Amino acid sequence: MKLGEPVHPDLSWVRAIHALDDARAIGAAGPRLRAVRQAAERLGDALRDGPEVVAVRTLPVSDLIYPTKYAFQGAARAPWPFVTMRHRCLLVQVEAEGEVKNVLFNPTDRESSRATPFFAHLLDKIGWAEEYFGKPFCTVEESLEQLGLTPADIDVIAFDHFHTQDLRATLGTLDGAPPRFPNARLLAPRAEWDDWDELHPMQRAWFIEDGKRGVDPSRVVLTDTDLALGAGCLLMRTPGHTTGNQTLFARAFDGVFGCSENGTSADNWSPRDSAIAGLSAHAKIYDVEVVLNANTPELGAEQYTSMVLERSLVDRVPDRPTLVQMFPSSEVTPSPIAPGLRPAMIFGERTSGTLRHRGAKATATTAARA
Repeated sequence: MKLGEPVHPDLSWVRAIHALDDARAIGAAGPRLRAVRQAAERLGDALRDGPEVVAVRTLPVSDLIYPTKYAFQGAARAPWPFVTMRHRCLLVQVEAEGEVKNVLFNPTDRESSRATPFFAHLLDKIGWAEEYFGKPFCTVEESLEQLGLTPADIDVIAFDHFHTQDLRATLGTLDGAPPRFPNARLLAPRAEWDDWDELHPMQRAWFIEDGKRGVDPSRVVLTDTDLALGAGCLLMRTPGHTTGNQTLFARAFDGVFGCSENGTSADNWSPRDSAIAGLSAHAKIYDVEVVLNANTPELGAEQYTSMVLERSLVDRVPDRPTLVQMFPSSEVTPSPIAPGLRPAMIFGERTSGTLRHRGAKATATTAARA
């Protein structure tokens, strides 16, 4: 895999990659889809031929209630208006420049995210249900402590998109609010960062309007390209769900997997093999390969292309070859509020490799969390 220029002088190990640039530049949607698929397959092969990441751990953040019609693009024939999802953060350790670097993907702050207009309104209507279906987990910082790490050990943070995020809680502010991760830089797609300055009405329900106001700009690295985050890890542009949507890919012990919220279950990326009522029929009737997480319809065709990119880059599930290793950052889970709706597979977590502590030699290890 050919690496390009560093994304920032202080992050010389985070490098641009341009493997999909030509495919993305094609104007017509159909030819662009075909070219993106082919380029993603080649990039997946290159990632497969390289080293694995050092380690991956899943850090659960919260359970949440979410409309069924959004989770499955209105294709699920289910009488239940809501599903439950589990939102997770990923810790990925990579080798870069002879050191171990720590990447956090989606370190959402549960409490501040409750100010998202859509969820604030939902809580006003059915807040009683949160006690039963909105299980909180420990904070990301507490999960790191259980793994023998501290927030100060994190080098880079990124989000698949900025829906529900309040970065003031994460990065701190110029007027003195302390950062959750004092040494980390945020990799922020420029397109979505700029959108946040003046939200379109189609975007407002899902963004915390003041969520980046007062954040120290020196903590933010604006990006316009696909990125290599050390050995075995990529951060790829997958626009559609938002203008700056991005997907993390990593080569782990069982192959290449990806993580995003373009879909909400394994079935979204493999609907023809789904047992969820309506999904397989929808895929066949409309001759589609994927079913979107469709709460933001303004860029649906782009989101479809991005989900094909994801399908094409990752490996198949080892014991379920009809499914691909796309790990939803917020995954639909079986729930009493949707008793007949069960995805074909629950990923649950991603665990790979052995964690290393700062300053440890390459052969030193720490035990994985049980």
